[in-house]
Amino acid sequence: MGIAAFPPCVRAARALGVPARFAAASDRVPSVHPSPPPAIIAAPFDSPYHAPVLVDAVLATMAGARSVLDGTLGGGGHAAAFAAAGMQVVALDRDREALQAAGTRLAREIASGQLRLVHANYADVATHPDLATLVVDAVLLDLGVSSHQLDDDARGFSFRTGAPLDMRMGDEAEDAATLLNHADQRTLAGWFRDYGDEPRAARLASEIVRRRATVPFTTSDDLVKAIRGALGPRTGPGDFARLFQAMRIAVNDELAGLARALPALRDRLAPGGVLCVITYHSGEDRLVKECFRSWSTPCTCPPRAPFCTCGGVAPGSLVTRKPIVADADEVGRNPRARSAKLRAWRRAA
Repeated sequence: MGIAAFPPCVRAARALGVPARFAAASDRVPSVHPSPPPAIIAAPFDSPYHAPVLVDAVLATMAGARSVLDGTLGGGGHAAAFAAAGMQVVALDRDREALQAAGTRLAREIASGQLRLVHANYADVATHPDLATLVVDAVLLDLGVSSHQLDDDARGFSFRTGAPLDMRMGDEAEDAATLLNHADQRTLAGWFRDYGDEPRAARLASEIVRRRATVPFTTSDDLVKAIRGALGPRTGPGDFARLFQAMRIAVNDELAGLARALPALRDRLAPGGVLCVITYHSGEDRLVKECFRSWSTPCTCPPRAPFCTCGGVAPGSLVTRKPIVADADEVGRNPRARSAKLRAWRRAA
């Protein structure tokens, strides 16, 4: 029987403009064994494609797990660490380039049967036919984009001069140029306000609509010019990064996908299993935090109820009461780890 959805998680999703849809649980669960994995440092799992973040912390929270679902394969760094720790790994990615790169890197683990790659969006785990019966001891989501996606101008995630406005992680979405050229002004303002924390979002949306009436948006230069036109010539890389990230979240429907995925992934855990999520954006972190807190609260009665009538039992507990962040050494080696936050939740045994 599935674990019921809890109101605080739903409220967090709705506050972000996210539909909170929850999937059914699976009843088939293996046991979790308490033996810890061997100590492994992060650096050996870096690759030219991507440097995984918080590897040691993730392994520590998953101590005892024999099977893991890596919902964001990327360059395969975390998957390689899981395999080195002796786990059976199922790894997903919506990006075919990531699957190809990781498949080459981890060919030995695939050939041995220790690793299985699946072309899928983690948000669709509840409905994907290849994952219908999957139950694991641990799950990881490492949100955001990989170093390769950022560094490859052709992928359109960068605000470097002349980069196309693409930003798609997979091949199922409309690209950023299409959204910028066709979304109405109110929708654009909502994206920049909610996903980019931009107080002058309405002004920026108006500037985009004004400019696209003359020349359509096609490259990063067009969006950078619109940002400067609306927010002033003193805007710089920090503003561009934040507002390009807002468009990336909109293009890939990331917060809605995360809200849909979290309860579905929770219900794929064996008793005692751990769900780990690494976030890079305040909206992601807020949604994860509220879901984990609500799943760790036994009573779901309204806050003003005089006494408990639900008889609720918490489906699990927090592993991390505060997020784990990268230390100075890791940030020095991989500056993109600076904004990473790891939260973990354990399903009741």
